[in-house]
Amino acid sequence: MITSLANAQMKNIMQLNAKARVRREQDVFVAEGMKMFLEAPPSSVQKVYVSEHFIMKENDGDIIEKYPYEIVKDDVFHKVCDTKTPQGILTVLKQFHYSEKDIYGGENPLLLLLEGVQDPGNLGTMIRTSEGAGVSGIIMDRNTADIYNPKVIRATMGSVYRMPFLYVDDLHACIRRLKEEGICVYASHLSGEELYTQKNYRNKTSFLIGNEGNGLTRETAELADAYIKIPMNGRVESLNAAIAAALLLYEADRQRRM
Repeated sequence: MITSLANAQMKNIMQLNAKARVRREQDVFVAEGMKMFLEAPPSSVQKVYVSEHFIMKENDGDIIEKYPYEIVKDDVFHKVCDTKTPQGILTVLKQFHYSEKDIYGGENPLLLLLEGVQDPGNLGTMIRTSEGAGVSGIIMDRNTADIYNPKVIRATMGSVYRMPFLYVDDLHACIRRLKEEGICVYASHLSGEELYTQKNYRNKTSFLIGNEGNGLTRETAELADAYIKIPMNGRVESLNAAIAAALLLYEADRQRRM
């Protein structure tokens, strides 16, 4: 049993939770909670840590026996977790790696393109929503939040395991390649004249969503095939980025189901 925060493994867990650089160097990430453990791809699980309280509960010990695991003293376990009320189980997993073809190589892709999305909760919600709406994959620029941030991971509710994603160094070049593949690029933009419900998304489609505060940069927005807008009542100028993405993606999903 691990009984001290001075333990090298516990120090490493805290570093993985706190620093994207450490996660990249080790090519792993941390997922907390039972749901994230149960839905984790077995081939990606590197190690499991459980609290002594967890292991003492009836039958709970059986589910971890097929993986390498360590039991951690309760107070130590609480201190290394990112959540205030941990569920007693923490999984270390290998990071996922996808290519552009994994993202848009299917027959009729539906893509989400993100520029500078900074809020971990927003990003995690977009990933979860994307899975629900049948999105083929997500492409992000390097200014977008780290997908392996613990807050992002929690907000995905497991979708991070199943939704292909890719960070690109040059989002503009990537958009041009998408257009060469016949994928139409729509920008959610205040300058849009047509409502988002007036376009046809049944064919190869991608949606551009920008930073929560500033939206898309002018250079990125200009690469879009068309601007679309979400109608607003009252004095509201724009929606939360994750909500805007959800409306667009589910409109595309609705049209494709018809």
